[in-house]
Amino acid sequence: MGPSEGIERFDSPGKGRGMRALRHFGLGELLFTCPAYTCVLTSQERGNHCDLCFCRKEGLAKCGKCKQAFYCNVDCQKGDWPMHKLECSSMCAYGEQWNPSETVRLTARIIAKQKTCKERTPSEKFLTVKEFESHLSKLDNEKKELIQNDIEALHHFYSKNLHYADNATLEFLFAQVNCNGFTIEDEELSHLGSAIFPDVALMNHSCCPNVIVTYKGTVAEVRAVQEINSGDEVFTSYIDLLYPTEDRNDRLLDSYFFTCECRECTIREKDKAKLEIRKLNEPPNPKDVRDMIKYARGVVEEFRRAKHFKSPSELLEMCELSMEKMGTLFAETNIYMLHMTYQSMGICLYMQDWEGALKYGGKIIQPYRKHYPPYSPNVASMWLKLGRLYMGLEKKIAGIKALKKAVAIMEVAYGPDHHYIEEVKKEMEQ
Repeated sequence: MGPSEGIERFDSPGKGRGMRALRHFGLGELLFTCPAYTCVLTSQERGNHCDLCFCRKEGLAKCGKCKQAFYCNVDCQKGDWPMHKLECSSMCAYGEQWNPSETVRLTARIIAKQKTCKERTPSEKFLTVKEFESHLSKLDNEKKELIQNDIEALHHFYSKNLHYADNATLEFLFAQVNCNGFTIEDEELSHLGSAIFPDVALMNHSCCPNVIVTYKGTVAEVRAVQEINSGDEVFTSYIDLLYPTEDRNDRLLDSYFFTCECRECTIREKDKAKLEIRKLNEPPNPKDVRDMIKYARGVVEEFRRAKHFKSPSELLEMCELSMEKMGTLFAETNIYMLHMTYQSMGICLYMQDWEGALKYGGKIIQPYRKHYPPYSPNVASMWLKLGRLYMGLEKKIAGIKALKKAVAIMEVAYGPDHHYIEEVKKEMEQ
């Protein structure tokens, strides 16, 4: 039995369609793979990764016309041409003004593919793109307005090379993409691009997932992170599992229009640790705790907006001030403290302040191990970052120790033969 033969589509009670196992899967075992139906490389990674296969290498060849797309070789360039031709002349015409969002680019490619490919693709063994939920009727006016902005951008940048349907059909398609699109990430969970993986989209959500989705180029791989028995439903997580139950369900309701009723959301076993209060002489007033949580949620959102217009030094100051205030009540392991610590680490990495990044990263790793499920790529990526920082700062013993911890998780989440693991092992030998 090969991958995808041990699973099936079924009607999941209370959840609609879903996926279940037809046999036992052991820890780290591959359930199935799904090539991208279509995908787009993020503009920030152009020149670092191939636009077709997302391979990371030096010396990529430019598209001779637009000079903005890069490829491993002629084969990759030819393979991408049916999709790249939608953008190539437009890139030339608009130059630096060519800036459609990844969602617009991805949707344009879906429209083009659906016109030329009438048969079911290898990405749609269990679920077709046309079957995607849109939840269009549940969208508020703000979300509908954002979709209309995307439709305007589609008309603006693609009208010469792409023929599409009426506004209502486009609105429905954009809603489908918003609800079913995936972000492809590298081993440090840096954003590489956006993609459509229909069969992966069939899986329902749980905050106690039994599989993890990782990527090998533009192919999604689904592996067991718990023992899965024949007849068990296959669950992935749609969201970051670091946050407490209320936050997770706010995100699920906002993006996917449902509330999770998994075991973790029912018993909330991890919430107390995730919202840990520092040791004080007297127990804090419950109202003070609620007020601080409200402040923390607000500062997380404020920081998200501020990243678009504040300088790195201003952002770092914002993080430090918020942590100082939260630290009067919250322990360092509290997830809101961790969130701002992680943002601080990212700013230091951006500014190439390696010592500062290492300082913040050292505060994150143990709480991450506590709050995230076993074999979490989030924990592996943090060990990787720490290991690479140690190695760069010539602290080789600590570096190798951290990289080995990353590899131990990655061998389950990514599979032992993944090229990322090979690259990390080479780093340890240097």
